[in-house]
Amino acid sequence: MGYEVPHQYVERYADLLVNHALGAGAGISRGDVVWIHASESAKPLYAALCRAVWRAGGLTIGEFRPDDDATINLSRDFYEIASDEQVAHFMESYMRGIVGQVDHLIQVEADADPHALSNVAPSKILARQVAHRPLNQWLDAKENEGRFSWTIALYGTEAMAAEARLTLEQYWEQIVAACFLDAEDPKARWRSVEAQIHTTVAALDALPIERLHMVGEDVDLHITVGEQRRWKGGEGNNIPSFEVFTSPDWRGTEGWIRFSEPLYTHGNLVTGVELQFTDGLVTRATATENESLLTEMLAAENANRVGEFSLTDSRLSRITKFMATTLYDENVGGPFGNTHIAVGKSLQVCYSGDPNALAPADWERLGFNESVVHTDIVSTTDREVIATLTDGSERTIYGGGQFQLDGV
Repeated sequence: MGYEVPHQYVERYADLLVNHALGAGAGISRGDVVWIHASESAKPLYAALCRAVWRAGGLTIGEFRPDDDATINLSRDFYEIASDEQVAHFMESYMRGIVGQVDHLIQVEADADPHALSNVAPSKILARQVAHRPLNQWLDAKENEGRFSWTIALYGTEAMAAEARLTLEQYWEQIVAACFLDAEDPKARWRSVEAQIHTTVAALDALPIERLHMVGEDVDLHITVGEQRRWKGGEGNNIPSFEVFTSPDWRGTEGWIRFSEPLYTHGNLVTGVELQFTDGLVTRATATENESLLTEMLAAENANRVGEFSLTDSRLSRITKFMATTLYDENVGGPFGNTHIAVGKSLQVCYSGDPNALAPADWERLGFNESVVHTDIVSTTDREVIATLTDGSERTIYGGGQFQLDGV
C-alpha cells in the first residue's frame, strides 16, 4: 500500500489555510465566500477545506477539476481542439459575477502530470493568459481595496514527488515540515514566523535604500529599488511563505545572473538559466535545456523585465529539498537560503501608498511592470546583497543565507 497523508495533517492544513492564510492572518469571517480551486488528486484537502469554510460560517464556490493523466488530459485537449477564437475568448459576464461574489480564493496545486502541457505551443498558453488579464486586474483592484485575499497551497502527488526525485512520503515530509502540520496548532507557529518576517520587513523599510547590488560566483546584478516602495512578506499569500520581497523599478536593472534551480514553465523544465540585463531589459537569455522555451516566454509583452526581487532567510525556512514547484522552491532554506527574481508582472502590494489612487500611467511612471507573465527563477547559492543608501553609504543586508540587519 502506498503512502497516505495522515488525516490529522489534512485537517490541520485546511484549518491553517481557511483560518489563518486567508484574510492576511485573520482568517475568514462569517458569511464570507471562498472560491476553492483544486483537482481530483487533492480531493481529501478539497473536502477538508469546504468543511473548514462551513465551520467558520462561510460559503464556498467550488472549482473541482478532473486530473490530467494518461487517459484524460482536458488541459491539453482544449489547446489541441480549440480555435484561436476559443483560446482568446473571455467570459466577461461570468467572471465579473465571480469577482463581485468572492471574498477569498484558495488555489491548491496538485498535478497528476506536471508535463500535461509539454506538447502545447507556449504561444497558445500565453494567448489564454492574455485573454484572462481582465480577471487578474479586477482581483488585484479588489485586493488593493482590502476586500479580497488569496492563498496558494500544495497537495503532493506521486508525479510531483517523482519530478523532485523523492518518494511521496519524502515529498510530504517537506510539506508537513514547511507548513508546521506536525505541530498541534500550526497557526500559532505561523504567527511566530510571520512576526519574525515582519521584523525584517520593518528593518528594511526603515533603511533609505536606493540601489541593491547582488554579488556571488554566479551573479553580478544591480537593482534600483524605486520610489514609494515597501518590502512585504509573511501575510498568508502562499503557504508556506518565508520570503521577503519587493517590486523594484524595472528600469534600473543592470548586470547578469545565473540560476541554480530548474524552472518549470508551460509544462516543461528549463535548466541552467542565465540572464543579462541592460537598461532594465533582458538582452541575453541562455539555458542548458529548453532555451527556446525560455526565449519564447521572455518574448511575451513586458516579460523581459524584473517584477520582483526576493530573499529568504535560511533560519526560518524548513524546506530543505528541491520540490519541483515554484511555491516551495522560491521559499527553500538550506545552508544559504535562497535569492530569486521574477520576470514579468510587478506586485502592486509593494507600493507604499494607496494603490487605488494610481492610474495605469502612474504605475508606469514609478517603474512598476505590467505583464500577464510572472515567472520566479531561483538560486540557492551563496550570495551577498549590498544596499546603497540615499546618502551614498553602503551596507550588507544579506549574506551567508541570512539577513544582516539590526534586531533581526
